[in-house]
This record gives sequence, C-alpha cells and structure tokens, in this order.
Amino acid sequence: MMEEPLKQQTDIARAAALIADPSRARMLKCLADGRPLPASALAGEAGVSAATASVHLAKLVAGGFVTVERQGRHRYYRLAGPDVSAALEALALIAPPLPVTSLKQSNRAGALHRARTCYDHLAGQLGTGLMGALIDRGVLTGYDGVHRPDEAVRDRPASYGGDIRYELTDSGRTRLRALGVDTDQLPPRRPAVLYCVDWSEHRHHLGGGLGAALTARLFALDWVRWGAAPRVVQVTEEGATGLARMFGLRLGW
Repeated sequence: MMEEPLKQQTDIARAAALIADPSRARMLKCLADGRPLPASALAGEAGVSAATASVHLAKLVAGGFVTVERQGRHRYYRLAGPDVSAALEALALIAPPLPVTSLKQSNRAGALHRARTCYDHLAGQLGTGLMGALIDRGVLTGYDGVHRPDEAVRDRPASYGGDIRYELTDSGRTRLRALGVDTDQLPPRRPAVLYCVDWSEHRHHLGGGLGAALTARLFALDWVRWGAAPRVVQVTEEGATGLARMFGLRLGW
C-alpha cells in the first residue's frame, strides 16, 4: 500500500533563506522579545542603512516572519507570533556560537542567560526560577519543572513543551489575583498554561496566556524592566523583594 502524500508541503528552503542573511537574522533577534520597533532601530541593530533595512523588512513581511503596523506617519515592526520566536530559539540552539570579541558581548551573553524574554514571557534563570517557585508554592501542579532528556518524548530545548500537562490550582488563582493577575480574563483562544524547555537552563519556563499575563504584570509593577540589549530583562530591587515575598523566589545574582 502506497503511503499517502502529505496534504501540505512546506517550503523550508525559502524560510531558511530569509533567515540566512546576517542583517535579517540580527533584525529578527532584535524583535524576539515581542515588542514593536521602528525600522530605524532595526537598521541600527543590523548595522545597515535605512534603505537597506526597508528592503530586508519588506522580505520578512512577505515571508510571514514579521508584521507591520502604522502609528501616524511611522511604521512599527514585530514578529508575526510566538511560533516565529520559538523557531528562532530552536535555530539558535543548533547554530554555532558567534565568537565573543569584546567585554560588551560577554556581558550581554551573561545577561541573556540570567533574565530574558521568550517572545512575551520570561526565560533564562529568572523564567525557570519563577516556574519552579510557582510549582513549589502550589500555584501550578503536574511536574517539577526539570527537563530530563532521557525521559522526554517530544520535548526538546528551545521548543514548546508537550510531554507534561501543568494545571493552575484554585489556590494559585487566588495568589495570582492578589498580585493583580485575573486568570478569568486570559485570552480564550490561547492556552492558559503552556511551558517551553529553556535552552540555557534545560528547565521549564511558563508560557501561554498565563505566562504572558504574569510577565506583563511584573513589568507594570516595575518589578522587572527592559535591559539595555534586546530581550534582556533586569529585576529591580522592589521586584526582588516582591518575588521573594509573593512566590519565595530568591535570585542569587
């Protein structure tokens, strides 16, 4: 019996070609935290002229990697969605590392490992630490937050998790409501509780609607702020105190 043909073939080569250009790759990395940015900022990050950046961005929009929105006379670009961010994370895991040639690059790499965003939710030591604290405090139940490669079926670093089912507890809803996160108002079309396998920590961090809402609330409380480099997050003094008080999370850096 002949195998049924795939219903829909995908053009992986075309997608890979869009990412393969170094300037476009730098632009995509700059957009990986989910924030919209103007073409001028992306041109500066990629080290190209405004005209060249415009050509690159048009290709990324046409390829479905990036969307553009107008605000008055200005255009702002953002990643098309969390799937694009996840694909970039997965590629980063298997790509050879760029040589670190300056103290600035070394500091940026260390900052990304400590605390960063994975599209619209927290990752790195901060993201996995927060996930562990939510489990320890009984906000989430289902597993211990550790990625075990020898037991994994579908889970891989830098990817959405699929082996474990975490659930938000009733006491967890109450605790999050006290922080200002109303779990009844999460977007209905997006799963509330998802996790990613963090590529730098090899542990789980919280994604989905709840991960995005909790991250947004921490920014609103000024417990975390954007760092100087794309995707880098900094924990404020008030945030360190609040995270310890609310979730028992104590950061060692």
